[in-house]
Amino acid sequence: MAALVHNIHERELPVGATEVGRLVDRIGAADDPLWPVPAWVPVRFDRPLAVGADGGHGPIRYHVTGYEPGRRVELTFHPRTGLIGAHTLEVEERGPHACVLRHRLSARPVGRMRLLWPALVRVCHDTVIEHLLDNAERAVTGTVVHPVRYPWRARLAVSMESARVRGVPVPAAATLLHGSVDRPDLADAFALRVPPGTTTDPQDWADAVFRNPPRIVVALLRLRNRLVGPLGIEQGDASAFDTIARNEREVLLGTDAGHLNFRAGVLVEPDTDGTTITVATLAATRSRTGRAYLAVVRLVHPLVVRAMLRHAGRTTVAPWRSTAPVRTAA
Repeated sequence: MAALVHNIHERELPVGATEVGRLVDRIGAADDPLWPVPAWVPVRFDRPLAVGADGGHGPIRYHVTGYEPGRRVELTFHPRTGLIGAHTLEVEERGPHACVLRHRLSARPVGRMRLLWPALVRVCHDTVIEHLLDNAERAVTGTVVHPVRYPWRARLAVSMESARVRGVPVPAAATLLHGSVDRPDLADAFALRVPPGTTTDPQDWADAVFRNPPRIVVALLRLRNRLVGPLGIEQGDASAFDTIARNEREVLLGTDAGHLNFRAGVLVEPDTDGTTITVATLAATRSRTGRAYLAVVRLVHPLVVRAMLRHAGRTTVAPWRSTAPVRTAA
């Protein structure tokens, strides 16, 4: 029988318990200020926070078995989660201007979780809770003295969850893209699903995809520029990805060259459970050289777009990769 796991994280905060308790009462709400989205799948319940509410985050499922507003939330794991026990988020008063926010887990791993807990789940759990405590500290003080550092296993878990790119039809909702190229010889699209809390500004995503590509794509573009010169094809630069038009949900980029016309649409479609980012491409050749060029590009184009979209997802979602704060929807 697996040993019982006792796991405690706590943070002293220089404010009264009532102020922190108001944050705890919003766990699982659409405006939850504590749970670290978009890095991790948000907590969701089937009803407002109360005893009996059922939900969880991703594959970790639990239901509310204890609730003292402003003080304590107890969540008991569903047996299918692989943990027999509960975890609790509680606020302990330490005077009129001080309190402790504490997360306590007491559970026995069973089934596959006996291997998953020490191999991966424990480090992810520790990282999530420390990030949650950071968010509490930031909410009441405006800053975090010692922000959580993501171990490699937690980085891997977030990256895998936030970078699943799939091929899709060119979306009908991409109204700026449709009709931007006459009789396209290439038309494809790739989509990425990201969790709630991620930016829904299409220009943010267009910049993340096309202005900050992964190193392998940068290397391929440099190689392309060296090879196409003798063929009379213009060398590409950043202007090929200039924004031509945009609306609330879509950005249209592209350029016209002697060998082909190129357009890319970045479409952002948010809903209650997350946001779908779709990068769609249209290209039409203008010469025999353009047709030969496109025949080669077809072989690598899907790999390049997938890599760029995957990298954008990781950079935008993963907190350790971001070079600037992610703007979230109002």
